[in-house]
Amino acid sequence: MYKRFFKAPKQSFFLFGPRGTGKSTWLKKTFPNAYWIDLLQPDLFRYFSAAPERLNSILEEKHDVSVVVIDEVQKIPELLDVVHGLIEEKKGYQFILTGSSARKLKKEGVNLLAGRALLKHMAPFYASELGKAFDLSKNLHIGMLPIVLDSETPKEVLKAYVGIYLKEEVQEEGIVRNVGNFARFLETMSFSHASVLSISTISRDCQVARKTVESYLSILEDLLLSFSLEVFRRKAKRDLVSSKKFYFFDSGVFYSVRPHNLYDVESEKEGQALEGFVGQHLKSWVDAQVDKHHLNYWRTSTKIEVDFIISGPSCFLAIEVKNGKTLHPKDFYGLEQFKKDYPMVTPIILYRGKLRYKERGILCCPVDEFLLKIQPDHLLPETDNN
Repeated sequence: MYKRFFKAPKQSFFLFGPRGTGKSTWLKKTFPNAYWIDLLQPDLFRYFSAAPERLNSILEEKHDVSVVVIDEVQKIPELLDVVHGLIEEKKGYQFILTGSSARKLKKEGVNLLAGRALLKHMAPFYASELGKAFDLSKNLHIGMLPIVLDSETPKEVLKAYVGIYLKEEVQEEGIVRNVGNFARFLETMSFSHASVLSISTISRDCQVARKTVESYLSILEDLLLSFSLEVFRRKAKRDLVSSKKFYFFDSGVFYSVRPHNLYDVESEKEGQALEGFVGQHLKSWVDAQVDKHHLNYWRTSTKIEVDFIISGPSCFLAIEVKNGKTLHPKDFYGLEQFKKDYPMVTPIILYRGKLRYKERGILCCPVDEFLLKIQPDHLLPETDNN
């Protein structure tokens, strides 16, 4: 339905991204003549598991093949040794290796072809990819996954989405001993979305050991269902916290995992979702850059906080996200304090109002206006104001 901004490299590359982000759909449109190996197909999984070197024999017989796609390559990490050898032999193949989980590759110590293949990420949609179809209020609740937006029943798809991961990744791969504990942990983590992590609190709330919580958090990131931010501490002038900040990778997934109770304060939940929604866009942009950029947050030991700090060769931005339609003096405090320590930063408040203006030297910008300008091959909005 929507054109992706993602551009394929000319050399071999890994394409990682959560399920439902449209990796296979995009590849089939972009490389219609590629030789395709889908390791989710039971027969192909058995065939190559028994002897990964069979890939050599198959390609020797296919003289017209130049592009080879191996879908869900983490299912058989041993295939990467064969691919590595074929790239070294310089036979002219472009290999595209997709994955929706990095866990098995990390566990088996796979070196991702020693740098002979680029590492790319397919994220949920950018707001700018949807264009006029983007609706902040709607997309905040159902998220930006192509598999969801292409459905006539997005909420039903979201309900099934996490269940698929629990069944096909967690249970069938034997990643955890007790799937019930992990499911309860997932629900508990929905209350930590867009929050500084407290391992002891999470452990108590979901009734599993602290070390188990730490391993579960690692599993979530390996399955690409979440990401976390470190504290920005370059040339720090104040005492800072050391804990990470946690986000589900998509706001729709957050809403689907979060239990709904009559006593919920909807504005608090929506505030978490909005911060995460901005965060997933910024994370996608950072992952897409050729030059290394960093996405962090800032929080002092006295609880002064800025939601996002983006730093790199092209920008230094401090961004605070507010769910209200109007801004109050206290909303500027964190950015003002950060700017005292880092005068060269561009401070921005994103909010739900419609007016764009400057106050106290800080740009106040409608959040949907900002998001619609984010594209992976462009500078971040307001960067050229530095």
